[in-house]
Amino acid sequence: MKATALEFRLRLVFHAVIYVLGFSAPWDRWLHLDSIRTWQYLASWLARSGWLSFSAATQLILGLGILFAFAGAFWRTWASAYLGAPVVYSATMHGHNMVTSGPYRRTRNPLYLGIMLHTVALGLLMPPSGALVALILIVLFDLRLALGEEAFLSARLGEPYREYVGRVPRLLPAFKPRIPDTGVKPAWGLAFASEVYMWGVFVSFVALGWRYNSMLILQGVLVSLGLSLVMRAFLPRAQAAPL
Repeated sequence: MKATALEFRLRLVFHAVIYVLGFSAPWDRWLHLDSIRTWQYLASWLARSGWLSFSAATQLILGLGILFAFAGAFWRTWASAYLGAPVVYSATMHGHNMVTSGPYRRTRNPLYLGIMLHTVALGLLMPPSGALVALILIVLFDLRLALGEEAFLSARLGEPYREYVGRVPRLLPAFKPRIPDTGVKPAWGLAFASEVYMWGVFVSFVALGWRYNSMLILQGVLVSLGLSLVMRAFLPRAQAAPL
């Protein structure tokens, strides 16, 4: 079931609500569950299972957090560089032309792929139940957004887009590009500026993770969010396209 135009316009708000729900996990208090974080839970589980020492397990989970945070930032930035940061954060869908360069040669939705990978990293800082709920809701919501965009672009661009859909995977990227490069020039500077939050989360995991304190990393996440909101005010805006 595809998302509505209202859901697309408010997609950042929906993402924020899902993350707040995941971090707060109010049902844990209702069920009187411990407020342990997923990072600690997974490390403890690996240690109890005898696979790794608790110290090694903690470092392994931190490494996974760094990896997923980087992957999320990478896909988001790569996509923004080719699609254009103003379009990425526009309140309306755009279908003036097809972008089939960069990551769009491998997956139709690199932006949503980046968000899902990013959510896995954030989930390590959430309570286990909150992480599971947040990941499920993010995947379902972003798939709805992808379906909504596909319907819009199919109606707007017609057969060329439908041919593109038939050759390039919706989400999981192909190992090799599925279509020729159309020669779009990436705008890397603007892309990195627009994804400063994603890179801030990655840096938070790298710079603060060695303290093995999920709350300290979370503070870095919040600082990154604040910085991104300030940066967003200076980004150019895309011209609205009618739905």
